[in-house]
Amino acid sequence: MESVSPNPPRHDLVRAIGRWSLVALVVNSIIGSGVFGLPSVIAGLLGRASVLAVLLAGAAIAIVMACFAEVASQFTDPGGPYLYVRTAFGRLLGIQVGWLAWLVRIAAMAANANLFVVYLGEFWTEARQPVPRLLILTLLIGILAAINYRGVRVGTHVSDTFTVAKLLPLGLVCVAGAFYLVAHGAVPAAKVIPDGKAWLHALVLLVFAYGGFEAALMPMGEAKDPRRDAAFAVFAALGLCTVIYVLIQWNVVGLLSDPGHSERPLADVARIVMGHSGAALIAVGALVSVYGNIGANILAIPRMTFALAERGDFPSLFRAVHPRFRTPYFSILVFALLIWLLALFGSFAGNATLSAVARLSYYGLVCAALPVLRKKQPHAAGFRLPGGVIFAALGMLLCFGLLVQTDLSHSLILVATIGLAFVNWAVVAHRT
Repeated sequence: MESVSPNPPRHDLVRAIGRWSLVALVVNSIIGSGVFGLPSVIAGLLGRASVLAVLLAGAAIAIVMACFAEVASQFTDPGGPYLYVRTAFGRLLGIQVGWLAWLVRIAAMAANANLFVVYLGEFWTEARQPVPRLLILTLLIGILAAINYRGVRVGTHVSDTFTVAKLLPLGLVCVAGAFYLVAHGAVPAAKVIPDGKAWLHALVLLVFAYGGFEAALMPMGEAKDPRRDAAFAVFAALGLCTVIYVLIQWNVVGLLSDPGHSERPLADVARIVMGHSGAALIAVGALVSVYGNIGANILAIPRMTFALAERGDFPSLFRAVHPRFRTPYFSILVFALLIWLLALFGSFAGNATLSAVARLSYYGLVCAALPVLRKKQPHAAGFRLPGGVIFAALGMLLCFGLLVQTDLSHSLILVATIGLAFVNWAVVAHRT
């Protein structure tokens, strides 16, 4: 039995995403700027205990991802978290999640774009000056928007290519750094005694690093077999990303004497292990990784606003499908424009924190949706999570616990987004 909503809408998208392309899309959605920018930030907060924090964060996010795996396997239409929460809890919360998920991915992609400029500075020192930065961000986002505008198959092939291209240099620095550490030992480092606040801050930031997987679940209307492939893709990607993140953090804190003040930590590690050519390779890897991550999201996220519009929860323009390319072109163009604007006026750290806080809000709701959907759609799941209700409770507690410990005093964009979502709901509810 398959269930997506009481009256599933019709759409004209093309089912072109296979199982391994979906795995690549999840990996591409997770590994972006965080792996290149956050190791130094986490090391500055926790010192060498940051390796343990990365592992703990992976275990914690696995609880949330397991809930997503079951819930996602019940749906074959686009929309991701918005669709899951709307089906479980109704229109108001569904629209709130839709807006929050949109904000998360815009902020995360803006952070990625900011870091792209930082790593480009390895080759072009003027990259961070205002005019070059404007041109770089415009080309960076504009080219990917054009690629995805022209078709999901092209966008999927680009995602697959960038996934392989980003994993090769990351794998190389992980292996080379590990051998170097075993042969030479870790360098002396300043002692860091983290308190509870530092641990909580680090875990919130690591949610940004491990997050993003949900973006790959949004274009399920274009997946070949979404009910079978969603859970496989989520778990395969989590295992791979956890290994990479742990090895990278171990290398950063073991090889850099002051990792907390490194602007390009992986490039600095590669410079030690492989010389200047290694640093250049990692800088290229960072550019490829960030670019691929932005491309994966420009492929995935517009399918959520498309889904909102299909169900009458967003302006009808967002459900427009190009007559030739069969893509939700208006949703793609608006998403790309918003990334460009937030990247121009924001920073990597600010956008990463905003993304992580907003993400925690709807991760908890998707976990809460699991037991509700089991009752509403008892035979719909393609994957059944053993002990699913316990996982759902743990996921909700985890998200709530991290969220209440986060400083929200400066999250004006988050508050504004929640307000806009409420106005959105009031308008569409009044029309119907």
